[in-house]
Amino acid sequence: MSPRAAAVARSRSGDPAPTADAILAALVEATLVVGGDDTILYANPAAEQFFGTGAALLIGHPLGEFLPHDSPAFSLLTQVRLSAAAVSESGLTLSSPRIGARFVAIQMAPVQDGDDRVVISLLEQSIARKIDNQMLHRGAARSVSAMGSMLAHEVKNPLSGIRGAAQLIEQSLGEDERELTQLICEETDRIVALVDRMEAFADGRPVERGPINIHQVLGHVRKVAEAGFGRRVRFVETYDPSLPPVWGNRDQLIQVFLNLVKNACEAVPEEGGEIILSTAYRQGVRLAVPGVRTKVHLPLVVSVQDNGPGIADAIREQVFDAFVTSKVNGTGLGLALVAKIVNDHGGVVEFDSEPRRTVFNVMLPMQPVTREEPWRPGG
Repeated sequence: MSPRAAAVARSRSGDPAPTADAILAALVEATLVVGGDDTILYANPAAEQFFGTGAALLIGHPLGEFLPHDSPAFSLLTQVRLSAAAVSESGLTLSSPRIGARFVAIQMAPVQDGDDRVVISLLEQSIARKIDNQMLHRGAARSVSAMGSMLAHEVKNPLSGIRGAAQLIEQSLGEDERELTQLICEETDRIVALVDRMEAFADGRPVERGPINIHQVLGHVRKVAEAGFGRRVRFVETYDPSLPPVWGNRDQLIQVFLNLVKNACEAVPEEGGEIILSTAYRQGVRLAVPGVRTKVHLPLVVSVQDNGPGIADAIREQVFDAFVTSKVNGTGLGLALVAKIVNDHGGVVEFDSEPRRTVFNVMLPMQPVTREEPWRPGG
């Protein structure tokens, strides 16, 4: 049925036509209306999520409070008003302290009633990158899983024999010569510990999941950090208290955020180190997950942000691969394990890094809801 026929049928059946506000609220694009002086006159819910603030703090304020004045958005506004025609541009980066760096497609059109009002539509273009990241993480997880399985079978048994032989030799040596056999045992134990960590990747069993309060998970992670490796770091929490439960495994999610927080603690400066833990509900992407016929909605975003020097350019593309690390004594397995666990949950992990601002965003599915009791943002 065509849209016009559907509208006619709806009017004949007595169903009211949707209002303009209802239509704008349903759009996934962040939509604003600005006046001739660039004051924001309207913002839909997607715009609130994009700018990270409510409509009450957007409407009536200049657009320049949310985007820098040298942003390409303002030159496009000028172009729209001079030409009285719609313009569109893709691949733009909008950057400000409030929203960070966002890669977007932008469309603008004049309101056709003779004044200078302009409708602005912003669509984040990271969806394709999220899909690519998920595919890369799946491939990395599969390769590391195979490696972990191989190491468990082919390496641990010989190591056990080497250690046993060293202990037998030690019994016939003098005190001064035992240092070498002890070194053999210590290094063998170190390799076994590394293989044990690799074995975590070889576990192909389905994840046992249930409704998890992600704020309780983050609270536990923070306590662990503050009792040890993060005792000198200042933690800031910015949580959405109305967030619905995550559909996940508590122990594995603790492992994910413990690894991310530990990396952040090791990256921040000794003086003035700060880590921001935040949660938000966003109109997440829908991705196909192996073994699931329907696409999974990933609206729950958990972020770990630090004020360290940022991720080195040389490892950015491989940061989630096993054995890739910039740490002197690092194994390069922490982020690989994060990628595997998030992938097993059907989620996506990505990062944005620049000096004094590195953010890892973990996008996760929410607890399935029934038709009778749908969950909506804000309650």
